Amino acid sequence: MNNAQLQKVLTNMHEMGLKQLLITSPMSIKYITGRLIGPGERLLALLVTDEGDCTLVANSLFAVGSMDGARLIEYDDTDDTAKLLSSLLKGGVLGVDKELKSRFLLPLIDLRLDIRPVLGSLCVDRARMIKTGEELSLMAESSRLNDLALSETIKTLRAGQSEEDVAGIYRHKALSLGSPGESFPSLICRGPNCAEPHHDTSKDLLQSGDSVILDVGLLHGGYCSDMTRTVFLGKPTDEMRKVYALVKAANEAGRAAVKPGMALKDVDRAARSVIESAGYGKYFIHRTGHNIGLEVHEYPDVSQSSGEVCQPGMVFSIEPGIYLPGRFGVRIEDLVAVTPEGGKTLNHLDRELTIL
Repeated sequence: MNNAQLQKVLTNMHEMGLKQLLITSPMSIKYITGRLIGPGERLLALLVTDEGDCTLVANSLFAVGSMDGARLIEYDDTDDTAKLLSSLLKGGVLGVDKELKSRFLLPLIDLRLDIRPVLGSLCVDRARMIKTGEELSLMAESSRLNDLALSETIKTLRAGQSEEDVAGIYRHKALSLGSPGESFPSLICRGPNCAEPHHDTSKDLLQSGDSVILDVGLLHGGYCSDMTRTVFLGKPTDEMRKVYALVKAANEAGRAAVKPGMALKDVDRAARSVIESAGYGKYFIHRTGHNIGLEVHEYPDVSQSSGEVCQPGMVFSIEPGIYLPGRFGVRIEDLVAVTPEGGKTLNHLDRELTIL
């Protein structure tokens, strides 16, 4: 049990007025207990009370054995998990996280009409949002390795390769650097596919004249990295050069805006205004970034709807893009850590226009 992490969650519970919180996200359970358990379709839940008592409910198939600092209750596939959970809960308000599946929650509500579930994810989300020094070191190293893996991958690009070929090369490079694997499936896009921000890597072949977006990340010490670079196969058009310069400037503006106390919506505005002022605003169709840590997408967003402000210990992406349907797209993404002095960019791979 990580007592420091648990204390952060308890502080947030007190602020939200919650006396009991049911956590089912495996990564959030790992954050508190130090143990990652993959439950599949079965129930895995950590019940935390405002007094710091923790009870882990896990299927005996997981072979947890014991859990330091927490009471362990095991069940098997013939047990009624709703009745089991019901027996552990007090009446009144129950905080539940956003990962709790309805097939577990609804039967519980039917059994315990005296319980009022409320969304309590922020208790853990806001604790995970602020990284410790150790976490920041792991994330910096994850980004350093990601820089190396992508740099080596870009050197291999040529016309005739498929997007899937390129993803395989990156994966091999990441593994060769000692990473256990990718933090998310690589997004490799060529030509018109670059106009789809989350294009599924396909068998489409790279061609001369293409823009190529490489959005990749790897794991190190359990922590994720995430970075995007756009390169060109053959001579880019004048508009490609213009769009690339705009996205690069937007990336720089977003990163420069990061400092303690700055609203995340204003970081988004700093990047977005560069693209909007040049007349391409309607082609920047997603948020500027997202927090990252144990998972590649964590709370909060760097967007116009975010109510959070930059705090030391936060790590998030700055990833503006311009996507011209049926033609091409450009995205440049870096991770930025908030320090007491400002923003520290964790990626150092060249951002200058690259022609292969």
